[in-house]
Amino acid sequence: MPIEVLMDRQVRVEYSQLYVVSDPDDDRPDLQETYRGQTNGLCGAADLGNMTLTTGIEMGPVSLRAELHGSEPPVEDSWEDVVEVSFTATTDQVMVQEWDGDTYPLNLPSGQYRVRYCVRGMDQAHRVGISDEPVDFYLLQFWPGPPAADRIIRQTSKEAAHAHDVVQRRNASASGSRSRRSATRKVNEVRRMPGTP
Repeated sequence: MPIEVLMDRQVRVEYSQLYVVSDPDDDRPDLQETYRGQTNGLCGAADLGNMTLTTGIEMGPVSLRAELHGSEPPVEDSWEDVVEVSFTATTDQVMVQEWDGDTYPLNLPSGQYRVRYCVRGMDQAHRVGISDEPVDFYLLQFWPGPPAADRIIRQTSKEAAHAHDVVQRRNASASGSRSRRSATRKVNEVRRMPGTP
């Protein structure tokens, strides 16, 4: 199958976020939910049918290209930061969504995919903050594949390292809280057992 270009255009970023949504009528994906349980902090896909894409620029246009491949493509050397996630397109109406709600159709059939999110220029874009011209560049590559854990393929920018660290610490903290709640429940259950002092 040849590469199908689903999108190749500038999109507007606010608060360093873009989204991929399966249902355009849903609210913007919840940032915490999309990154729950993941190790990478660039592409959150833990919320079924949705992805959050983190960018270097805080506000302004970015260049975004999306491709559909028949199988896993090679990782290109030109990208500074690369992560992979699993994504389930729950409808045939998958779209890229900006913060303000503007959407751009991807023409992606419903199904299960692996997605590679490739990034270039994240550190420079973060230093700029707000721009009227693209400073950072992004590529989404989709190919059919079963669900699997997210992976950090390449990390060279400081901003990507920071994003990964924030997500990993948040998820470790949430996991620790769940473990403490579970242990407390078990202690309380033992205390309620007959014959327990």
